[in-house]
Amino acid sequence: MNKVYPSAAAALDGLLKDGMLIAAGGFGLCGIPELLIAAIRDAGTKGLTVASNNAGVDGFGLGQLLETRQVKKMISSYVGENAEFMRQYLSGELELEFNPQGTLAERMRAGGAGIPGFYTATGVGTVIAEGKEHHDFDGKTYILERGIVADLSIVKAWKADPSGNLVFRKTARNFNVPAATCGKTCVVEVEEIVPLGSLDPDAIHLPGIYVHRIVQGQHEKRIEQRTVRKREAV
Repeated sequence: MNKVYPSAAAALDGLLKDGMLIAAGGFGLCGIPELLIAAIRDAGTKGLTVASNNAGVDGFGLGQLLETRQVKKMISSYVGENAEFMRQYLSGELELEFNPQGTLAERMRAGGAGIPGFYTATGVGTVIAEGKEHHDFDGKTYILERGIVADLSIVKAWKADPSGNLVFRKTARNFNVPAATCGKTCVVEVEEIVPLGSLDPDAIHLPGIYVHRIVQGQHEKRIEQRTVRKREAV
């Protein structure tokens, strides 16, 4: 079975539909599947629900899908750094389901593991808990959170072999692993495809059983907030 596709558009061919749920890896602009996001923008798929820690920045990453009004709802932890995200949310144009970061990661992991729901103390007594089932264990209150099972996962890795075994680079692993596992179909963009057998089995972060399609490409790798020290006076 050939998992390698020539372009992001080809890798997404036949997978996109209006109103679908997409799980996207990345944290800020670190490890985001920028090529696949751009291909979804170009495809014009709309009414999307996207589960992602945040929504990129204005004009880049998932921010592109907000600008084109292709996203109906975000399942996210952080809405900063993106003025259009905040504008659409505050004006009522965009639905937003807030999740603490740990809860969002566990919801994705649970969905990928076939676990329909789990109890957590995170969010008890806050707006996060409103409308959710509460249960006491050993005298402490917990809320029920549902696992996320997405129609499509889009993630970014550093290296892959033709079977889809993945290696992520440092902190760019972030949400990519749980996002990859929770999708019915997982499409991965990588910087490098290496020969089969060249990856150390102990160094593989995600086995190829979770990966359905792979595309290799060049990545812009923007820095979300560039901070430099002022040059000292001579």
